[in-house]
Amino acid sequence: MKSSKTGTISGCIVWVIAFGVIGTCIIPVAALVGGLSSGSGPALKVVGPMVCPENTTPKIHTYATTTFDENGFETPATGYELQCLDTKGKVVKTDPVAYSFIWIGIVAAIGFVLTGILAFAFAAPAGVLISRLFNRNKSNNQVINIETK
Repeated sequence: MKSSKTGTISGCIVWVIAFGVIGTCIIPVAALVGGLSSGSGPALKVVGPMVCPENTTPKIHTYATTTFDENGFETPATGYELQCLDTKGKVVKTDPVAYSFIWIGIVAAIGFVLTGILAFAFAAPAGVLISRLFNRNKSNNQVINIETK
């Protein structure tokens, strides 16, 4: 019973380590992809119905604006906002921020789930590799101890 419990605990530790290592790459990339694609059609289709009131049509509106560079100078930029249009085409609601945060959160959550699946897939091979490394060091130490006597 003790061996089974130890194996389960060490397997969980290996999974957490694998999750951390894989997650340091996948989750930031997923957030970056979400940020870059927040003005796309899929973002509009998924998030638009969540943000816009019923009987309105979501639309991404782009407009020219300015931002400041690292030296404090104004540079041209493109702004994005979600507009909810009624049946006559009149803007009922404008949302420049929430739709983007929701989309980035959805894509990051997909990255989080993907990280968990990959960590689960790589935990067993990582555990075998770790046990082989520790057993190799153990056998080398036993040989050294025998030779020194």
